[in-house]
Amino acid sequence: MDSPFLSLITEQMQMKRYAKRTIQSYLYWIKAFINFNNKQHPLKCHDTQVEQFLSYLANQRRVAPKTQALALNSLVYLYKEVLQKPLTLELNFNRTHVQPKLPVVLTTKEVAKLIIHLPAAASLPSKLLYGSGLRLMEAMRLRIRDVDFDYLSLQIWFGKGGKHRRVTLAQELIQPLRDQINYAKNFYQQDLGNESYQGVWLPYALEKKYPNAAKDFLWHYLFPSSRLSIDPLSKKLRRHHIHESSIQKGVRQTAKKLEIPKHVTCHTLRHSFATHLLQRGADIRTVQEQLGHSDLRTTQIYTHVIEHGANGVRSPLSDLI
Repeated sequence: MDSPFLSLITEQMQMKRYAKRTIQSYLYWIKAFINFNNKQHPLKCHDTQVEQFLSYLANQRRVAPKTQALALNSLVYLYKEVLQKPLTLELNFNRTHVQPKLPVVLTTKEVAKLIIHLPAAASLPSKLLYGSGLRLMEAMRLRIRDVDFDYLSLQIWFGKGGKHRRVTLAQELIQPLRDQINYAKNFYQQDLGNESYQGVWLPYALEKKYPNAAKDFLWHYLFPSSRLSIDPLSKKLRRHHIHESSIQKGVRQTAKKLEIPKHVTCHTLRHSFATHLLQRGADIRTVQEQLGHSDLRTTQIYTHVIEHGANGVRSPLSDLI
């Protein structure tokens, strides 16, 4: 990274164990803010310049509300944690007002067709996205210890918003998961024979609290990468999880090949999970817990898909035919 200032922010966020993509997002908006202010150092700017930047994003860039909120969070972090000059709690700026898009949802037949034709490497992760309603990165970060065969569930640690939850696990995935665990164990046994191997990365201070956990198989990733790599922070040789782009590419290309007439992504499988649960009569609070939503209103968007279509409102045209 060219800027020493941005490098400093990166190091600080890494020390606090922020997720890689969170660091990348914050740096993007901090850099955009600096460029917006003609490359002035942020110490020379404060509330007024932040308000102008956020209003610019709404008025000229017409970004989505979540994007504007992410830009705001990035600058709040910059001024509070890095520059020690917190922004005021009541910033005055134009907020983006864009109606949220309804989620793209596949039919059960479309899901079945998609999953059958997925490449082998993307098959099991995609089944977890649809079968358990996981976010893509939640599936990628699963550890062996997170799979509970006794209670047919998965434990999700530090999901979005830092929340933990337990989600359902389809009985049909028991054997595929056992096979995947055996596959991961082959890498584990191979790594233990490598003197340079320092074990798997552990979140927060767990490596200090449990010195032997880094080389405990149960802490290793369910979907391990095929290659060892150097941890950019500790400089230790580790085996990370597979990159999410391989799953994204598999889902996207398969949907295109099958000519499914919808914009299909990995998140579409999570949307479909929620919608299909509600269609089967699941309580919306249960669906909220499964998805890990803090606000019930976020979950209620799936009821719009059901209630505002043929399942909820009868068209008057039907009475004429």
